[in-house]
Amino acid sequence: MAEAHQAVGFQFTVTPEGIDLHLSREVLKHIYLSGVTSWRKRAIRLKNGILTGVYPASPSSWLILVIAIMSTLYTRVDPSMGMIDSIKETLPVRSVRSTHFITQTVVSAILFATGLWFSLILILRYTLKALLSYHGWIFESHGKKSFSTKLWLNLVKMLSGQRPLLYSFQASLPKLPVPRVEDTVRRYLESVRPLLDDEAYKQMETVANEFEKDPAPKLQKYLILKSWWSANYVSDWWEQYIYLRSRGPIMVNSNFYTMDLLYITPTHRQAARAGNVVHAMLQYRRKLERGEHAPMRALGIVPMCSFQMERMFNTCRIPGVETDYLQHLKDRKHLVVYHRGRFFKVWLYYGGRHLFPSELETQFQRILGDPTEPRPGEERLAALTAGDRVTWARARMKYFSQGVNKASLDAIETAAFFLTLDDESHGYDPENGRSLDMYAKSLLHGKCYDRWFDKSFTLIIYKNGKMGLNAEHSWGDSPIVGHMWEYVLATDCFQLGYTEEGHCKGDTNKGLALPTLLQWDIPSECQEIITRSYTLAKEIADDVDFHSFLFDEFGKGLIKRCRTSPDAFIQLALQLAQFRDKGKFCLTYESSMTRMFKEGRTETVRSCTCESTAFVRAMEDEGAYPELLELFQKAADKHQNMYRLAMTGSGIDRHLFCLYIVSKYLGIDSPFLKQVLSEPWRLSTSQTPQQQLNLIDIQKFPKYVSAGGGFGPVADDGYGVSYIIVGENLITFHISSKFFSPETDSYRFGQNIRQAMLDIKALFNVEKKKP
Repeated sequence: MAEAHQAVGFQFTVTPEGIDLHLSREVLKHIYLSGVTSWRKRAIRLKNGILTGVYPASPSSWLILVIAIMSTLYTRVDPSMGMIDSIKETLPVRSVRSTHFITQTVVSAILFATGLWFSLILILRYTLKALLSYHGWIFESHGKKSFSTKLWLNLVKMLSGQRPLLYSFQASLPKLPVPRVEDTVRRYLESVRPLLDDEAYKQMETVANEFEKDPAPKLQKYLILKSWWSANYVSDWWEQYIYLRSRGPIMVNSNFYTMDLLYITPTHRQAARAGNVVHAMLQYRRKLERGEHAPMRALGIVPMCSFQMERMFNTCRIPGVETDYLQHLKDRKHLVVYHRGRFFKVWLYYGGRHLFPSELETQFQRILGDPTEPRPGEERLAALTAGDRVTWARARMKYFSQGVNKASLDAIETAAFFLTLDDESHGYDPENGRSLDMYAKSLLHGKCYDRWFDKSFTLIIYKNGKMGLNAEHSWGDSPIVGHMWEYVLATDCFQLGYTEEGHCKGDTNKGLALPTLLQWDIPSECQEIITRSYTLAKEIADDVDFHSFLFDEFGKGLIKRCRTSPDAFIQLALQLAQFRDKGKFCLTYESSMTRMFKEGRTETVRSCTCESTAFVRAMEDEGAYPELLELFQKAADKHQNMYRLAMTGSGIDRHLFCLYIVSKYLGIDSPFLKQVLSEPWRLSTSQTPQQQLNLIDIQKFPKYVSAGGGFGPVADDGYGVSYIIVGENLITFHISSKFFSPETDSYRFGQNIRQAMLDIKALFNVEKKKP
């Protein structure tokens, strides 16, 4: 068999003269190639590490400086002001005869030049960090830059160097500042004012003022101390307490999904699509591990933190009884594939290189054609990752800590990522109004046992060639996954491509070892635990009411002609839809990023404001036209200002969250913080960014757009809304809620959003331009 031939590197026989070895030239060749690849990879990483370590300078600038210092010595000018002579005196010298005077001078000059070079690097970095701490530019009107901002942008450009690598700016990013308690409390009271009557607001104001006097100053001192010591005063606690310490199921409640291209299916061959996409992901991972991707930059100038990208691949969330932890490894050479209840291990390398797309297609086709039946308990094994975390942690320790179960589980948890070859067909069908709903539910939870929800992400390839991702949330946020996804879609369609028959391009290698079927020995007691986890997960999945739809009446192009922010426009439409849906307002969560700071993740924008509620009420009271426009503009300006404050480190919720964590450590009971942290977000919203890489020209190829992604409902009686602004004339909405709540209906809320968008648009005398 092919796998036996590839697996045996040598044979030996015992003879009277000793042991006779029969070496395999083929295997020795692959060992040699693997070694060459490994050393080449180390060399590239070392080179890129040096380039990142000295950025914004370069090794060539060191040589230029050395030559310049050496040149001055011949003109009898001492630029070091005596430091070269001081270095010369400290050099270890055995005797005057054994060390030439010129050699001493040259060595001293090189040491001085090197020290001066490192000093200049530090000066450049701290100067750039000081410049990046300025955020006045973000508060200026779009298209109107002040002289100070133009000067600032030019200085940032000048100090940013040429062709930075992914992690080049990490040492120059400023730290997330800790807001003043007074400012946070004031903004919090302002955010809850439209949700409380006069009496309730006065009570909240009293509690907040008491907190501000005591114990807030004490808690703030500890938080400031943490901000001095750590890279980011929020991110580690946010990851630990919001994600990893949560003991409930992560399926639906935490994981999120991303969809395929909306209108295009490059091939309907499942194995071929998997081959191209996996190969594109390996290309992305190689550039990621070498740090060769260009860093994301706002306005193409202001760098954003790349820290989250490091754990995209080779990462798994490991369950624990009290808390989970993230296991991140480097350079994993295999992935695990799930198909029809079986798990297969597939090697991604051959002879020191990545498998070609055609070779991967062959491997996946072998899995699709494998007739093996699942072993007892194997088919629904992944339901453990969908259920209660404590149950999974205890089962893992008891039944998966030794033998074949441990070996197979290790193969899954150490894989580059997890792949599901799904036996269903999904995707957007214009003739089926619920096609996106079923597609979204499949990506979000599937059958509750055909995704490994603990992996950093599960790639799902459907029977009809469509695909999607289910991503675990603790290691990173959706823009990070979106960055990789855009690269993969563009590479799949525009670089790799397919044959006329829909197969991957390239020759097929018949000598590849067969995928390895993972073995399991799952006792009946463990099977019962799997069944209980599946039952819990199935209840959660069946309760998810999902509605996704395309809003193509107008898009970003028309909204910009209204001279307002597209995000503010949509958020106000959501407030109007919420009021029409439930007859009242609610606490609204909008996610904003803080990646302009080192290790920044997200901050909350509280989108329900006094200004937005005044506008909505005026809309419902059919107020005068000029008054509505004025109220809309005030609400939009207020929202934009809050969004900018959140981006620049002056948000409300992360600061209060960290103060609460400090209070718990100190054993201080704060009624104010307890109430703030217990308030439900009945409307949770997020915008998924598009065109981060600009690898696909959607003006030239308007059909090559993704429908974005979404997430499950946050509150039992609320909505989760993800929206994606796709090009100039399309916005996609993903709405989730729970069936058991009589107050919610995702389809109804979607219709309210559509009508709210049209009603607000009617306030402006603008028309949609034809694409």
